[in-house]
Amino acid sequence: MPKAWVRERKRDYFYRLAKEERYRSRAAFKLLEAVERFWFIKPGDVVVDLGAAPGGRMQASRNVVGEEGFVLGVDVKPIEPFVEVNVRSAVGDITELETVDTIRELLPRAADVVISDVSPNISGVWELDHARQLDLARKSLQLAVSLLRAGGNFFVKVFQGDMLDDFVYEVRQCFESVRFVKPRASRRESAELFVLGLRRLG
Repeated sequence: MPKAWVRERKRDYFYRLAKEERYRSRAAFKLLEAVERFWFIKPGDVVVDLGAAPGGRMQASRNVVGEEGFVLGVDVKPIEPFVEVNVRSAVGDITELETVDTIRELLPRAADVVISDVSPNISGVWELDHARQLDLARKSLQLAVSLLRAGGNFFVKVFQGDMLDDFVYEVRQCFESVRFVKPRASRRESAELFVLGLRRLG
């Protein structure tokens, strides 16, 4: 790993803040800022976090839902367990059908919120990375629609690019309202953007 990259990361405000507040990643602040603006996770909610490792967003979600809620993190990598009894994790690939069954078995009821930070392995070829990211975002949308209660919310990471409009159109078919979110904790040079679908239709 390049030393310059490591030095830059250590200077990053949100990286240092995550260390100070004992979050597992700076991604916790991206989620918390979005929740503060749009209030799409509430106390008592059931939250499913796709691409959850190492667990920063799970911690942030637990802080919002409290003891009465439930948080399930899903990733292809094992996630270090949490001490809270209402925070669970599962190993699973969202591109595989059995992952939906695994999630349903672990949830106490239909989800109120599905969040997704799933990303492809970056190749450095922008067109390819953009296409792969949106494919994973679509898989996340499919899971969200199958897991969410009517009126539930969906928060997903995407990469900006010329194929994004088609994906947003698909989200609009499933949710009453759609918003774009660029949290301050996202690095300025990053093409990362979040799409927020509010109130699932049906």
